[in-house]
Amino acid sequence: MQTVRDDDGTRYLLVKRSAESSLVRDPATGEERHLPNDDLEAEGESALSAAAAGLSPALRRAVLACRDERALGLLVEFVDRGPLSVRTLLDSYDLCESDLHGLLAEFRAAGLLTETTVAGERGYEPTDEAETAVGRFRA
Repeated sequence: MQTVRDDDGTRYLLVKRSAESSLVRDPATGEERHLPNDDLEAEGESALSAAAAGLSPALRRAVLACRDERALGLLVEFVDRGPLSVRTLLDSYDLCESDLHGLLAEFRAAGLLTETTVAGERGYEPTDEAETAVGRFRA
């Protein structure tokens, strides 16, 4: 599979090409349609990267930051419980300190958490993007 662009610059995934037209899929919606071959230009981008780009940036960041079920569960807990102190996190979950801080750093780098103060202690809270991503996972 390869990526193509139409005359308007819209990116599609090329599903099937015939003599006069091509079946293309919009990575953002999954909608397929036929377009004239003359209106399409091949791109060099990976088809899989283009398919992933069809998801919202918040959802992509959440998926990429959550390397396993524990990481995903931690993100869900932040969204459900709100701001949490580091002490609460260490007391509440079966994560060692280094694993916890690694996940927190990944979530911060992905824009899913921000640092805050909780009951006078260092803590973290979910961003709007984290809440949006978890809401989309649940939908």
